[in-house]
Amino acid sequence: MSELNLILLGPPGAGKGTQAERLRADFDVPYYAMGDILRAAVKEGTELGREAKEYMDRGDLVPDDLVCRVIVDRVDSAEARDGFVLDGFPRTVAQADALAGAVASLGRRLTAALSIEAPDEDVIRRLSGRRMCDKNGHVYHVEFDPPKNEGFCDQDGSVLVQREDDREETVRHRLEVFHDQTKPLIDYYARQGLLRRFDGTRAPEEVHGHIRATLATLRLEEEL
Repeated sequence: MSELNLILLGPPGAGKGTQAERLRADFDVPYYAMGDILRAAVKEGTELGREAKEYMDRGDLVPDDLVCRVIVDRVDSAEARDGFVLDGFPRTVAQADALAGAVASLGRRLTAALSIEAPDEDVIRRLSGRRMCDKNGHVYHVEFDPPKNEGFCDQDGSVLVQREDDREETVRHRLEVFHDQTKPLIDYYARQGLLRRFDGTRAPEEVHGHIRATLATLRLEEEL
């Protein structure tokens, strides 16, 4: 398989970021998480960050024109020559069309769209319990991975905070947006024969193993 151009689909909190990090380590391809890119822009106070912040604080999708120009620049970079993993983009069919056009214009194609799936209540439980240290971004969970001292980071002692987009009411709204605007991508990529489904309620190691096996099968099919 000459390139490994992957899209990660699924609701927020399904484990896409965890799997993306493993794929990056496995195949030495860059991982572009739109949420991380946008949050960094907000923190740095860039023009993109200022435009995106008001949408993110509400749990709404950032407009297509903003995210498309960001991601296309990265897909067309030298570091993404041998492939990439996209998380959080595309989120709508319009974005998927824009990505398809950009990839085709580069003489490349998508390898697969990996859909990591989890029920809404599992997502709410995972995200609303998440806490992050305000100094270095270390992540904890009040139920699954609590700090030794409640409210404080084990590694640097800084205060743990809940991100605005992890508050339960915002998570529920994010899920509504996902079901309304993003779920149609499942059908979009299924029609193209690119969709592969994975159970996000399983242990991360199991999900990772399933993804690796799936990609190995795709590699074999390409070589036949």
